[in-house]
Amino acid sequence: MLYFRGCTAREKQTDISEATERLLDLAGVDYHVLEDEKCCGSVLLRTGFQKEAERQIEKNTEVLKDEKIITSCAGCYKTLKDDYDGLDVVHISQFLNELISKNKLNFTKSDLDVTYHDSCHLGRHSNVFEEPRNVIESVANLVEMKNSREESLCCGAGGGVKSAYPEIADEMAESRIGQAKQTGCRTLVTSCPFCKLNLENDELEVLDLTEFLVKYGGADEEE
Repeated sequence: MLYFRGCTAREKQTDISEATERLLDLAGVDYHVLEDEKCCGSVLLRTGFQKEAERQIEKNTEVLKDEKIITSCAGCYKTLKDDYDGLDVVHISQFLNELISKNKLNFTKSDLDVTYHDSCHLGRHSNVFEEPRNVIESVANLVEMKNSREESLCCGAGGGVKSAYPEIADEMAESRIGQAKQTGCRTLVTSCPFCKLNLENDELEVLDLTEFLVKYGGADEEE
C-alpha cells in the first residue's frame, strides 16, 4: 500500500503523518511513502486552474495507477477518488475503522468526551460520516455539535478562501470553534489536516483523528 501523505500533513502538520505511520506500523500494514510526492492537484482544481490541474493529474497518474492508496487528507481523498481515473484509494478514517473492526488495532475506551468536525470534502462531498465516528467511539465518547454530518459548517479554509480571504476564513473558523465549545468538550477531532490547521485555537485541543488515537488510545505507549 502507498501512504499518500498530502501537502499539509507532509509539510505543515507533520505530526499527522507521523501519527498515521505509527498506527500503520502498529497494525502491521505493509506500506511505503513517496519521497518525491507531489501535490494531488486539489487546490488547483478548486481555485479554477483546470489546465494546470490536468497536467498535474496526468503526471501523478503514472506514479499512482498501480497502487492501493491511503490518504490522510480529505481533499486528497476526494481528488484522487473523483478527479483521477481508476485509482484505488481509501481515506485513513475508513482504513482505521476496518483495522479496528478486524482487531488489528485495539484501544481502551475512556470517559473522555470529544466532538468531531466533518470536513466538506470527506463529509458532504464523499459521504464518509460513520467511519471516523466509529473510530472515535472506540476510544472516547462522541458529543455532536449543533451542525454535524450533512449540515456541518465549513471550517473556512477550503476553495482558496484561506489564501485569498483570510479574514473570512478566520470568521468561519471562529463560528465553528464556538459550536465546538458549546458541547462542553475540550478536544475537537477532525479528519482533514487543512481543517485542523484552520481550526487551531487557544481554547480547545484540536487533533487529527490519527493524532487523537495515538494520544488517547494508548498507541504512543505500545511497542
